Amino acid sequence: MAEITPIPLAELTTLRVGGTPARMVEARTREELISALQEAWSQGEPWLVLGGGSNLLAGDEPFDGTVVLVRTSGIQRVEAPREGHVRLRVEAGHNWDDLVEYTVAAGLAGIEAMSGIPGSAGAAPIQNVGAYGQEIVETLVEVELLDEATGEVETVSADALGLGFRTSVLKQHYGRGAERSGVIVSITLELQEVGDGDVPVRGAQLRQALRLAADAAVSLRWIRETVLATRAAKGMVLDDADPDTHSAGSFFQNAIVSASFARTLPPECPRWPMAVEIEPVTVIPLAAFDGVVPPPVSVQPDVKVSAAWLIEHSGLGKGFRLPRSRAGLSTKHALALTNRGGATAGEVAELARYIQHRVQSEFGLLLQPEPVLVGVEL
Repeated sequence: MAEITPIPLAELTTLRVGGTPARMVEARTREELISALQEAWSQGEPWLVLGGGSNLLAGDEPFDGTVVLVRTSGIQRVEAPREGHVRLRVEAGHNWDDLVEYTVAAGLAGIEAMSGIPGSAGAAPIQNVGAYGQEIVETLVEVELLDEATGEVETVSADALGLGFRTSVLKQHYGRGAERSGVIVSITLELQEVGDGDVPVRGAQLRQALRLAADAAVSLRWIRETVLATRAAKGMVLDDADPDTHSAGSFFQNAIVSASFARTLPPECPRWPMAVEIEPVTVIPLAAFDGVVPPPVSVQPDVKVSAAWLIEHSGLGKGFRLPRSRAGLSTKHALALTNRGGATAGEVAELARYIQHRVQSEFGLLLQPEPVLVGVEL
């Protein structure tokens, strides 16, 4: 563990905003990461872990605490109980897209559609990262978690993380803290061995995004390269020379609404039905069974609707900026709030609030931000 001269968070985050912390520590091994956090927790000071800095909106004022830079890396193959599958244990600081490239090169399927997502592996479960219908919940087995309450590392199964649409028990939600406080030290994924040949493309959303037929079969490499090209066209692959990429990715989540509310939106608003949660089986004791089987309960699934469409159809097109602001919507993708050059966190937050207000006024729902907010309120 090395204490270093604090660096402004504006130099460490993809939105390029944020003040300078009081103290900064760089952790290059899991032991250093654990030690740095245990020390910060024992002193009762504010703390923040920073990996790729791609999902953070940090305030302009100095952060009065310790920022721990997670610089751990490494991938270890672990035997999987299922035939034809491989488990990978990945250190939290490992670059996510480097991990995806590793799996594609090794012929391991399960995260290829999440190519090009910036950030680190340890951050992925916190918001159940996903793209084009593929989410980490589908392949995550467990995480090693350094629990703030105990100061100890424990193995936590994916089932215990409460993984949902862009959420988990570890995520700080808009307006409230995380249900459980701790830091992921490593993640374990289980992936399918498919080699370098063509494989069927699972998921209607992925097939639609890649313009593939329902029976299409392509290679993992083709999926990765096509996803990267698609993301780059939307300004969603980091490029120092392109202000459209100076963002936190999609700033707002696609809205999850009831089926009845979705019917109040214009029919042309893109929407995708969410999976129905199956109720536990009702067990009727044989002695009490009267021969009548209760009818199944009909449940209408919630609906995911396009936040980008809602933003654009509330009158805020790509490239929109408030007067005299250096923050603006990407010229390529209406979901990305970007730093056009020298913007402050305050300007980004002002734009976000304005977008929320316009969408709520027009359609009656409040868009929820995806990035973690530190020292900033919307």
